[in-house]
Amino acid sequence: MKRKKLLLVSVLIGVSFATSLSTVLIYNRISKNSAHNFSVEQQNIPTSFASMSEVNFAPTDFTAAAEKSVHSVVHVKTKYKIKGQSLGMGNPFNDPFFEYFFGQPQGRGRQQVPEQEQQASGSGVIISDDGYIVTNNHVIEKADEIEVTLNDKRTFSAKVIGADANTDIALIKIDAKNLQPIVFGNSDNLRVGEWVLAVGNPFNLTSTVTAGIVSAKARNINILNAEMKIESFIQTDAAINPGNSGGALVNIAGELVGINTAIASQTGSYAGYGFAVPTSIVRKIVSDIKEYGVVQRAVLGVQISDIEDKLAKEKGLETLNGAYVAAVNDNSAAKDGGVKEGDVITEVNGVAVKSVAQLQEQVGRFRPGDEIKIKVVRKNKEIELNIKLKNRSGNTNIVKGADISTLGAEFEEVSATLKYRLGFNSGVSVKSVSKNGAFAKAGIEKGFIVLKINRQTISSANEIEAAYSNALNSEDDDDKVLFVSGVYPNGKVVHYIVNLK
Repeated sequence: MKRKKLLLVSVLIGVSFATSLSTVLIYNRISKNSAHNFSVEQQNIPTSFASMSEVNFAPTDFTAAAEKSVHSVVHVKTKYKIKGQSLGMGNPFNDPFFEYFFGQPQGRGRQQVPEQEQQASGSGVIISDDGYIVTNNHVIEKADEIEVTLNDKRTFSAKVIGADANTDIALIKIDAKNLQPIVFGNSDNLRVGEWVLAVGNPFNLTSTVTAGIVSAKARNINILNAEMKIESFIQTDAAINPGNSGGALVNIAGELVGINTAIASQTGSYAGYGFAVPTSIVRKIVSDIKEYGVVQRAVLGVQISDIEDKLAKEKGLETLNGAYVAAVNDNSAAKDGGVKEGDVITEVNGVAVKSVAQLQEQVGRFRPGDEIKIKVVRKNKEIELNIKLKNRSGNTNIVKGADISTLGAEFEEVSATLKYRLGFNSGVSVKSVSKNGAFAKAGIEKGFIVLKINRQTISSANEIEAAYSNALNSEDDDDKVLFVSGVYPNGKVVHYIVNLK
């Protein structure tokens, strides 16, 4: 049996050398000896063409595109604090495995490390002359302070306007005027094989430009950890590294076509492939955040899957393209519009969709209340349906941004040691509780670790805000409730009901 290597996917946020370089997740496996050498002789490739005038060559001088875009890309530096952890002093009783099974020993030479400040860096793209900047959610989600350095070396403090974990896009703002915003391009027009440039600040090396091609579109790499994630990445071989997160992917006209987000790597550094959120998604997310303070997310209300050969044979499908509808939810836009279990969705508003990722990208461009036309294949016959999209609550209302401060609680990350001791990989700790807040009225106390809200796993304060917003915007007063499940550091599991009426 051939030996296998793990291929890793890494978010591109650059971290100071005092901390880890990047976050890595297992993505796929590749064979150890997958490379092959080809020669002209072996492949019978002709060394000349009958008519060179019939061949169109793309320009390979990228200076104009680089000059046009580099002044719109900024360096984003963040500071955040991590909770101190108890460190052992050479005592075997301080071993974490001993602590996990027998609890924390008392008075056995343990030393509490104080709260530590960490630094990280990424990139951002100026989208307006008055200081709005788009970046990745993972660049700023833990930040206590955000500093933005322009290409001309001026430095500003930035504030977060809004963020969306489902697409890993965030909008921040600096107090500045007469900036040079980037020009938005149309990511739909990108073709596989087309030249693109990646502009960012890898390893704190500012204003770095690299070139490559679009190697794939609508790529789903399963890196986002969010309930309603949309992954339809542009894949490129332009060299990008930790620190490129939030930077620009531009075409040869210098227009923004994507926001660089992740890399596929065995080491955490560039190894051939990078992934960017297309501007078709970025434009919608940023527009919603600016106008409403929260993303207006339309849903079809179906359970879908990609069509593999096995599924096609099992269901008697004559196509491998599209998204297979495994189930249709009650009170959903899809059900109202006539979608049925077993349908294959192949088109949205005249745009062909060949996969779940492409379908999610197309639907993600719309808001609740928008009407779209979809084509489905049903019993191998094509049918066109009119769909009026809804939000996840089953209505067409505009979702209002929720002020999480009304919960009367501050949140912080749970230390790795505590997660390990309690046996959980997720959770957010309640740092403080105000006397008149909704959490205090429900009985939640300082130190409580929120694990689930309304049956959804919680891993960040952003997810608490999303759950709060969904409940608050429900049409039914009976649904304006948070069912909060969690655990205290002593291991006591508790469930609370937080009334939002």
